[in-house]
This record gives sequence, structure tokens and C-alpha cells, in this order.
Amino acid sequence: MAFTRATGKHRRPSRIQRTTARAAGVAALTTSGVVGTLAAPALAAEPAAEQTGLTPVVTIGDSVADQIDAQAEAQRQAAEDAAARERAEQAARERAREAAEQAREARERAAREAERKRLNTFVAPISGSYVSTSYRAGGGVWSSGSHTGVDFHAASGTSVRAVGTGTVVEAGWGGAYGNQVVIKMHDGTYTQYGHLSSVGVSVGQSVTPGQQIGLSGATGNVTGPHLHFEARSGAEYGSDIDPVAYLRAHGVSL
Repeated sequence: MAFTRATGKHRRPSRIQRTTARAAGVAALTTSGVVGTLAAPALAAEPAAEQTGLTPVVTIGDSVADQIDAQAEAQRQAAEDAAARERAEQAARERAREAAEQAREARERAAREAERKRLNTFVAPISGSYVSTSYRAGGGVWSSGSHTGVDFHAASGTSVRAVGTGTVVEAGWGGAYGNQVVIKMHDGTYTQYGHLSSVGVSVGQSVTPGQQIGLSGATGNVTGPHLHFEARSGAEYGSDIDPVAYLRAHGVSL
């Protein structure tokens, strides 16, 4: 008896039907000998990417690879060049800083040396003169019984100079000394200039070596025009020291 399928919409064969059909086909190929030539390559074919889960490798040409390598090398070289420029600029800045520091130190040394030289420069109170009355000379003309300074020969109106750097602490009338100037020197000692015909500085004024501070004369207790010069260890009367030794100790030839 023959069986027939009911008419209607075609339906997709079931999984069992599809498997049976594939088996029948393989049996037929085996019988005909075709499987010997076709089955092996088919079975040996590599599985598709979606079956293995592996990502296919894209092969690029040598020219593209060379371009990529060249670009990477150019970028590497540019980075090295930039780093070299930065190192060179940093080195230049450091050299400039060191040069500026050396120049500053040189200026400071020169200024210190100039100041040291200025402070240690001494001159005679009257240029080209000589000592006419020595230190500690005795006689009734002096109230202390001896000369507390030295007298420099000088006609009236001769320029009297500060012997060194200092500040004026007295300027004006000084009794027996007549018109006088007293200067506190930078080292704390004092110098006095007496019997002046005129005073050319004022109290508090700074003076430098060789600066004119007045003119010689014959004011005060004198017998004639000259300059009375004293050196003292302090401001008080009686602290006098040998004026000639004082000047010579500061490099003045008398």
C-alpha cells in the first residue's frame, strides 16, 4: 500500500530527516567511489572563523609595512631631537646663570677691594709740608706741659685735608685750638686739625682721604700760622697717640 503526505504548505524537513538524507548521500558516494576523491579534501578543510572563535590575520604588503616603520622611526628621531634641544637649552641657561653669578661675584669683589682700598688710604694733612714741632715736646706754652700733637708748617690759607675716611664730629671753635675739625675715622680712632683760619665741613659730614676740610691759620693759642694735628684713640682729651707713628702705620711717608 502506498502512503501519501497530506496536501498543504511545504514544511522544512525535520532534523532527523536532514540527518538521514546526509547519511544516504554519503552511502551513495561511497558506493560510487566518489568519496575517495572528494571526501578527504572536504573533511580536511579548515573550520570557519565563526566555528573556532579565532580572529583571522590580515596580511599587509611590504610597502605599507615599510611606510609604518619609517613613520615610527621619524617620530622616534623627532622625539630624540626635541630632547637634545631641551638639554642644549638647559645647558645654555645653566652656563648663562653661572656666567651671571661669576660676573656678580667679580663686581662684589671689586667693590669690596675698592672700599678696602679707600678705607686704608691715608694722606698727610698738608701736602708737601713737614713737622715743625714734634709730639711730646715740652714747654710752658702747653697747658698739659707737653705737646699733645704735632705742628705742620703751613702759611695761613693753606689747604688742610682729611687724612682718611671718616665722619666729622666737631667743626668750629675749640678754645685753645681755635677753629678746629675733629673726625672720627672708620677704624674708631680720631684725628684733630686745629688753629684753622676757616672751616669747610660740618658735623655729621662724611669725608674721604685728601678732601679739603678747611684752611690753615693762627686762631686760638698760637704764636704764628701752622696746623696743629692730633691722633687720638678716643674722643676725650688725653687719649692722644703719636701722630707721626699713626700716619706712618697707615702708609704715609713723612
